[in-house]
Amino acid sequence: MRVFITGGTGLIGKVLVSTLLKRGSEVVVLTRNPAKASKLLGEKVRLCSSLDSMQSLDGYDVVINLAGEPIAGKWWTKKQKNRLCNSRWNITRRLSELIQASQTPPSVFISGSAVGYYGAQSDNVIIESTESRGGFTHLLCQKWEALALAAASDQTRVCLLRTGIVLSRSGGMLALLTLPFRLGLGSVLGKGTQYISWIHIQDMVNAVLFLINTPEADGVFNMTAPHAVTNKRFTNILSSTLYRPQIFRIPAFLIRLAMGESATMLVDGQRVYPQKLLDLHYNFAFEHLDEALRNLMKGKKKSAKL
Repeated sequence: MRVFITGGTGLIGKVLVSTLLKRGSEVVVLTRNPAKASKLLGEKVRLCSSLDSMQSLDGYDVVINLAGEPIAGKWWTKKQKNRLCNSRWNITRRLSELIQASQTPPSVFISGSAVGYYGAQSDNVIIESTESRGGFTHLLCQKWEALALAAASDQTRVCLLRTGIVLSRSGGMLALLTLPFRLGLGSVLGKGTQYISWIHIQDMVNAVLFLINTPEADGVFNMTAPHAVTNKRFTNILSSTLYRPQIFRIPAFLIRLAMGESATMLVDGQRVYPQKLLDLHYNFAFEHLDEALRNLMKGKKKSAKL
């Protein structure tokens, strides 16, 4: 299988590339920094520095689009919002154009999105058909998905990944949270009743491969574990896994003061359910948060006690 990937050096991309190579696939990764990508991904990966000179995506069986400016960590100023949007929209538009221009297009186009599509939904259970409540993240994801769907045809099926918080020991939200917890500063955020929709990195990668290899898989998929948890529950499980206390609570207004509009990702929450993956009989390796965190923190108990 010949696979073209954008975002191959990111949290998900690195593990996905490694897994594809182990399964015998030929992988080509789009990157602005070939030297860094080669160091991260190894010599077996072929690198592409630009889409500008490409006329089509003929010869590729699968295209996976994971590129995009990280959405967390910066204030959502007008300039930053434009950066977040353009880093996703422009590359997705170009990939769809290349697929449309192909004589023998890829059979599958897997393209990123996020559970932010749904907007703030309180504790309502969200499946793929749930309507959005609006907001910036909805507008970002709505156009992102529409640009990817432009590649759909009788020859190419499109799968959209509405991804929750990906838990990995090598980066992302979990890596950011573990340090304050190990220092005894773990905190419930806001009221703690808002839901966190999460997925273990192993299930994220396995589910992508499942969608590639399942001909009837098409359209939107919630890439989250079946059992979302409240922020308070997440905090309790993480503190227990790390053998550290959790005694603080950070009021929502302080989070909004510190983060501005982007605080919605922490204080509003979404209770997302992967209905379509389960309907296709995907088997999660990690359905529950406690088992996921135990797996990810394996071998780290000693450092957690320092």
